[in-house]
Amino acid sequence: MGKVLVLGAGPAGISAALYARRGGAEVTVLHKGLGTGALGRAEKIENYYGLAEPVTGTELERRGIAGAAALGIEFVEDELVELGYRSDFKGYQARSAGAEYEADALIIAAGASRKTLALPGLKELEGHGVSYCATCDAFFYRGKTVAVLGAGAYALHEAEALLPHAARVYLFTQGAETLADKIPAGVEVCQGKLAALQGENRVEKAVFEDGSELPLDGLFIALGTAGSTELARKLGVMLENGNIKTDEHMATNVPGIFAAGDCTGGLLQIAKAVYQGAEAGLAAVKYLRAKK
Repeated sequence: MGKVLVLGAGPAGISAALYARRGGAEVTVLHKGLGTGALGRAEKIENYYGLAEPVTGTELERRGIAGAAALGIEFVEDELVELGYRSDFKGYQARSAGAEYEADALIIAAGASRKTLALPGLKELEGHGVSYCATCDAFFYRGKTVAVLGAGAYALHEAEALLPHAARVYLFTQGAETLADKIPAGVEVCQGKLAALQGENRVEKAVFEDGSELPLDGLFIALGTAGSTELARKLGVMLENGNIKTDEHMATNVPGIFAAGDCTGGLLQIAKAVYQGAEAGLAAVKYLRAKK
């Protein structure tokens, strides 16, 4: 039938790979490694269908990969640096620093990069009080003190999502200008620059450059999102509000290229990613059959 290359091994990528494989396609999944995506940074998941007990994001990701590998789907751990057309212009090619991968159809499901910064303690406390999705994790901070790092519309959205749950919500702007007239009531703005995030096993406090400290239970990073969109745009894929634009079947404007999950924008949830991945996988199979 043909080859499908899936970029990303998160919920969207695995779902796409499963449906494409069951449809008869040869499928390769290119990913950066277990635990490197948004799902792998999730401390625990307990609001997902079929999970009687909470599970870590890394464990859920591991199960997904294992199930897909059992169907004969190939997994390659490598870091993508470029997307292009195959030499015959009838397919696509993904390149890493040391390898090339070709396919007849491409499914982009590499998620959305959560912009971050070099801050002592930040990486060490990911999944232990540091989060990248307020919609996903706000429930775990009921009655607690949290902060959102960022100053744009995305940061304000995250702060608003936290307000119904947290006892206190701060906005750490790092001295940047913010949309002052759109700051949700109840959000306290801190314009000082963060110097470090501290805590033994969980986030305990934020330390600012002027030496002041603020007790904290959680920090949400909201400095913006950008996924595989720049690479996709080089192939002529249309973007909308910084996300990959698709139709109802997750097809982009470029024939043979599909997208699913966080890179398409909207709700950053596992259930949505799995649905879009399934739709993309089915659409890719239909595309390959039509080419025969």
